[in-house]
Amino acid sequence: MRKLSMIALAAVAFLGISSSANASTALLQTNDFVGISFWLVSMGMIAATVFFFAERNTVAASWRTSVTVAGLVTGVAFVHYMYMREVWVTTGDSPTVYRYIDWLITVPLQMIEFYLILAAVRKVPTSIFWKLLIGSIVMLVGGYMGETGMIEPFVGWIIGMAGWIYILFEIFSGEAGKAAGRGGNKALSTAFSAMRIIVTIGWAIYPLGYIFGILMGTADPNMLNIIYNLADFINKIAFGLVIWAAAMSNTRLASR
Repeated sequence: MRKLSMIALAAVAFLGISSSANASTALLQTNDFVGISFWLVSMGMIAATVFFFAERNTVAASWRTSVTVAGLVTGVAFVHYMYMREVWVTTGDSPTVYRYIDWLITVPLQMIEFYLILAAVRKVPTSIFWKLLIGSIVMLVGGYMGETGMIEPFVGWIIGMAGWIYILFEIFSGEAGKAAGRGGNKALSTAFSAMRIIVTIGWAIYPLGYIFGILMGTADPNMLNIIYNLADFINKIAFGLVIWAAAMSNTRLASR
């Protein structure tokens, strides 16, 4: 397991060096606050990735998959943010496709985390896994098709909202929410509640950005990029840290 962590860390470091080398062809201006936000988020993501992979073997075996997935989420986001940062600094544009490629990988992984932390402490039905995975894909595909003009933007927003509302129902009142509410593990309950808050409040910025940026066209693109970047920074890293904290708490209890 230690060897696996070292390989993962080496891969992340290689990607960081490679991406930084490519990014050095364009200069970041001191007054380019969008570019600066891309850079800050990139560094935060790689720092979180190294942390999660380094900590993976310090938690109980049942929690290691959850911590590994947390590292994968921030690692994938790091690579995409380095590309988005380079495109922004070079062209002054932030293509929608880059964000959605990132979200199409990282958001389903985050949704799967609800299943993984439940499975770390008790036996749970795999239907929870599939419900959350499908809900996240519907949400993202609807949003992408609406933003890129494949379907009417309002229709895309409706589909995306339907996927998000389904996810919220599942983690609050559905099968996943009921499984979390059965009690018996304080760390799990605390983590699950914090993750629900992130998905409810933290994720609300994305449909609001869609409304003001796509449907109404009143949002400043620069400010929208900064807000999206900061939202990703908090939603992805905080999400993983909550899982890591629960894993450490359970590990300490088990070792007593």
